[in-house]
Amino acid sequence: MIGLWDTTGNEVVKALAAERRSAGGVASGLALTLIAVVEEKKVREAEAAATIAAAAHPCRLLIVVRSDMEGRSRLDAEIVVGGRLGPAEAVVMRMYGRLALHAESVVMPLLAPDVPVVTWWHEDPPNMIANDFLGVVAERRITDSAQAADPVAALKQRAVDYAPGDTDLTWTRITLWRTLVAGAFDSTEARVVGARIVAPDRDPTAWLMMGWLKSRLGIEPTMEHTDRAPRLHSVELQCENGDCVRVTREEGTALFSRTGQEDRYMPLPKRPVGDELAEELRRLDADQIYADALGAMAGLSGLDHRNPARVHVWKDPALAAIASSAA
Repeated sequence: MIGLWDTTGNEVVKALAAERRSAGGVASGLALTLIAVVEEKKVREAEAAATIAAAAHPCRLLIVVRSDMEGRSRLDAEIVVGGRLGPAEAVVMRMYGRLALHAESVVMPLLAPDVPVVTWWHEDPPNMIANDFLGVVAERRITDSAQAADPVAALKQRAVDYAPGDTDLTWTRITLWRTLVAGAFDSTEARVVGARIVAPDRDPTAWLMMGWLKSRLGIEPTMEHTDRAPRLHSVELQCENGDCVRVTREEGTALFSRTGQEDRYMPLPKRPVGDELAEELRRLDADQIYADALGAMAGLSGLDHRNPARVHVWKDPALAAIASSAA
């Protein structure tokens, strides 16, 4: 590990190259560059998640921590090749002052050559990804609406701001739910005519599940809010032939019920963020099914037909704050 305090981007590039040589790192062995935009208090969480993801996708991990933007511009960096982060080359950069508004000036020279770039926000996601150059430069952009103060509103904003290549970990968290629900129809062709979802009203996974059912089945699911469960509790489907299919969460397992069949228990664990991140890194193309589900949830159509190329729109938070105060 190398620590650089009050340094420059050029010194970070040199130190990373030196550490790679001493550790025997090979750039051609990297699958991608993962840029993680993280709050200071969540740096260790992001490192732990990236370690799990790097086991399946060896990457160069660039963690950007934007700190005090009002003080003197300064860059502190920590470089780790291998070691505690597994098969990853990691640079943790803490940026202060105006430098934090131009993180790309330090990040761009550190991108691994000839590999895709993925940006992941492990913090309250931005309202407009185009305002952050670190999102514009990436082929895939991963947000987490659950990190926002109002997760459902943040998820709806993802639909407003959507461009092909965007995704949200809320979608990843219902992968197992979607698998269980879809598997119920392997042995029947009965048409679904209704659906009911039971979940807390602020659970974004329930709203995205509703959008997925709406987009795939052409129905209008109903939502029943409950305070008895911390997250998505059950999904119930009513079929045209009178059958009822229900999947209910029960502490790490799912109770699968179907008319005329015995109840079955299936695994439904709460996965760590690293597993969710690794799943999203498996694909670098646009996820059309996610776009359809997100659009159906937010009442917007044609999300997957939008221009996948984002254009950077510069917004200075400092000037915006001054204008807001003056108003």
